[in-house]
Amino acid sequence: MSRFYRSAIAALLVVSSSLANAASITATLYKSPTCGCCEAYVSYLRQNGFEVKAINRDDMDAVHKQNGISPAQSSCHTMRVAGYTIEGHVPVAAIKRLLKEKPAIAGLTVPGMVANSPGMGAFTPGSLPVMTLQATPVVYGRF
Repeated sequence: MSRFYRSAIAALLVVSSSLANAASITATLYKSPTCGCCEAYVSYLRQNGFEVKAINRDDMDAVHKQNGISPAQSSCHTMRVAGYTIEGHVPVAAIKRLLKEKPAIAGLTVPGMVANSPGMGAFTPGSLPVMTLQATPVVYGRF
């Protein structure tokens, strides 16, 4: 095999390895062991390139308190990713934008259990308001 082909193959291996690592976003999600929509949300994340460690907790109120989530901002599951807190059924597009822009906020939330959000039925992209997770929440965008 010529030197050129060996170099080309080596370069392709490096690029493919880098792409595989870039596609995967590692996250830890805390959820109730009995919540079906939480499982659906974990599946949604995994289908969209997230590597999710799901941890069952019977004390979600304590998880919310530990992560500074008020009752008005809470939902059924809490995720930690790259130093941010993601509360509820936040669409992947919003999370990826957050990770790209890196704003000085605690994270994002879709409070409650909104019908037709990821994990809660047929999701319609662009229809879901996502809020910042901070003392005075603002709309981060519609995803």
